[in-house]
Amino acid sequence: MAEPDLAAAIKAALAAVEIPGGGDLAGYAGLSDIIVTPSAVAFAIAVAPGMEAAFGPAREAAQRAAQTVAGTRKIMVSLTGGKPPAKAGPTFSHGKPVPTGKTPVPGIKRIIAVGSGKGGVGKSTTAVNIALALQAGGLKVGILDADLYGPSIPKLLGLEGQPSIRDDGIFSPHEAFGLKAMSIGSMLVKDQAVVWRGPMATSALRQLMRETAWGELDVLIVDLPPGTGDIQISLLQQAIVDGVVIVSTPQDLALIDAKKAIDMIARFSVPVLGLIENMSYFIAPDTGTRYDIFGSGGAEQAARDLGMPFLGAIPLVMSIREGSDAGTPPMVTAPDGPEATAYRAISQQILAQLPAVSR
Repeated sequence: MAEPDLAAAIKAALAAVEIPGGGDLAGYAGLSDIIVTPSAVAFAIAVAPGMEAAFGPAREAAQRAAQTVAGTRKIMVSLTGGKPPAKAGPTFSHGKPVPTGKTPVPGIKRIIAVGSGKGGVGKSTTAVNIALALQAGGLKVGILDADLYGPSIPKLLGLEGQPSIRDDGIFSPHEAFGLKAMSIGSMLVKDQAVVWRGPMATSALRQLMRETAWGELDVLIVDLPPGTGDIQISLLQQAIVDGVVIVSTPQDLALIDAKKAIDMIARFSVPVLGLIENMSYFIAPDTGTRYDIFGSGGAEQAARDLGMPFLGAIPLVMSIREGSDAGTPPMVTAPDGPEATAYRAISQQILAQLPAVSR
């Protein structure tokens, strides 16, 4: 069944779901668009503040109704409203309650987020290679692609196909180079955009993080989207994040936004583990001449000004770009090369601030 036809069929099935106060869910003004991907179906039910508990049975009935039409696709239904009731938290699509406030993710010892205030600074490439460097140090590592609107982890790790879904509705993550990886990008068709409002995106993030069979991990790296929006806020409010690494290029424009990201993180009392200067300089392969294309030392000076560690500089190197496009990161293709050495040094500085996960 074509995706538009499936969305229409699911909405028709929701006509059998009764809502508080009378009427059915299909005709309810608070029902969002129904998003269909090759492996998932997602929609949100917006309710008035204080009505979350009353709509709980309708959400569960909507889950069942959609599943009967969607077949093996995973159903992601979010219930959004005002402040949650004191005795009831939001629920996952398979019905398990989620406690309000910050809670750990079962099986994961530490969560480290990698963020930036600005896009285009190489944040995702850095996140992948840090994850691989931590793994090379003997840790069990996973990576979660929280950049829902611009997921790039499948490209960077060469992931193919959709994640499988267990009978209990839990995702089985991809595995690449020993990393467990989860990204909504693996569920999309080529060039498909994620067109979700904030509540839908934050619900999807929660499900990708908490409804994935990560197993036992020493560290989960979370690749955040750029900026200071709903996804970042949701992660920092709901999960116990042990620290955030900020990636920036040397120029002032990127550092302005990086400082805004650092300010947001501080508001949630989450430690910033340090600042990485990516695309720091370029060495011409023919002459060996160094060029500071984006300026020199900006991130290092910013780290000093902000009183936080400077974790290191990553050069602008053709091999990083080529390996990233091919799904073969430098930590895999040249583990003893200078780029991998730089990533390992950064990972060691991160671990030094989290000794409980060191081995």
